[in-house]
Amino acid sequence: MPDYNLFSLGHFPLECGQILPDAKLAYKIYGELNAQKSNAILVPSWYSGNHTGYEFLIQPDRCLDPTRYCIITVNMFANGLSSSPSATPAPLNGPHFPAIGIRDNVAAQYRLVHDQLGIEKLALVAGFSMGAQQTFQWAVSHPDMVERIVPLCGAARTTPHTYVFIEGFTSALKADAAWNGGEYDAAPDRGLRAMARVYAGWGFSQAWYRQELNKQIGHPSVEDFLVRFWETFFLQCDANDLLSQAKTWQTHNVGDTPGFGGDHKRALASITARAVVMPGQTDLYFPPEDSAAEVECMPNAILKTVPSIWGHFCGAGINPVDTDFIDRAIKDCLAE
Repeated sequence: MPDYNLFSLGHFPLECGQILPDAKLAYKIYGELNAQKSNAILVPSWYSGNHTGYEFLIQPDRCLDPTRYCIITVNMFANGLSSSPSATPAPLNGPHFPAIGIRDNVAAQYRLVHDQLGIEKLALVAGFSMGAQQTFQWAVSHPDMVERIVPLCGAARTTPHTYVFIEGFTSALKADAAWNGGEYDAAPDRGLRAMARVYAGWGFSQAWYRQELNKQIGHPSVEDFLVRFWETFFLQCDANDLLSQAKTWQTHNVGDTPGFGGDHKRALASITARAVVMPGQTDLYFPPEDSAAEVECMPNAILKTVPSIWGHFCGAGINPVDTDFIDRAIKDCLAE
C-alpha cells in the first residue's frame, strides 16, 4: 500500500504548450487542518526526492510539528510518483514525456491546495533545493495566498554556473551507450554510476572531504562513500525521470512568470511574503552570494546562512547540527 495519495488533474496544460493527459500529483498530508484552515504548510519535493524527504523536520516539537500544523508534502512531476516518464503510457512515455516547468508544478499544487483542499492561505511554503525553486515561484505566482516562505539551499533562477553543473552530470548519464536516447530496455547502469560520481564532487564541500566526514556517516573510505551512498541511490532511479527533473531545474527562471518579461529581479521584488532565505555556507550549487543578491531584490526578506561545511547537503537532514539551525530559523519565521 503506498503511503501517499494521488490527485487527478485530468488533461493538464503545460507551459511548453503540450497537454499531459490523465496527470497525477502525488502528495501526503501530516497533521490536520484546523477549523479556520489557517495552519497549512506546503513543502515541495527536491531533485530525485519525494514526499518523505522532510520527515526529519515533520516531528512533534520540530518546526513542522504535525500536532500544530497541517503539512502538505507534494511530489514534483517526473519524480516517479507524480506523473513521470517512467509511469506514463505511450506515446508520452520515457524520452517522449513533455518538458515540465517549475510553474507547471506550482500550478498543479495550487489546484490541489486551493481547489481540492479549499485552503485560501498558506502559513508557510518551504523547500530544499528544487523545492526552494518552487517556493520562490509560489510567492510570485500566488502572492495573496502565501504568508511566509523559507527557500533552503536553492535559487529563484538557475544561474549559468548551475546550468553547467547540471549539463555535466546529465551528459555523464547520457554517455552510456545503453541509454540509447532514452529508449533503453535495461537501465543504463554505467551512466547512472558516472552521474553519481559527478554529483558526489558537488554535493559536499572541499572542507567536508578534507575532514573525512564520510567516516562520520558510516563510510570508511571515499570509494566506499561513492559506491554505497551515491551509486546505490542513483541506481534505484529511472534515468528518464532524472533527466526530466534535471531539465526542469536547468531551465527555471522566476522572471519568466507572465508579466515580468524574463526579469527575475522584478519578479522577486513583487514578493510580499515574509521570507527567510537560507543558503548553505559551503553549497557549491547555490553559493550564499547568489542568495544575497536575490534577497536584495525582495522587500520583506532576510538572509540566514547555514554555517556548515556539509555543502548542499546541510539542508537534507543528515547533520543534526545543521538540522537544529534550520529548525530554529523556521520556528522563528512561523512565530513572526
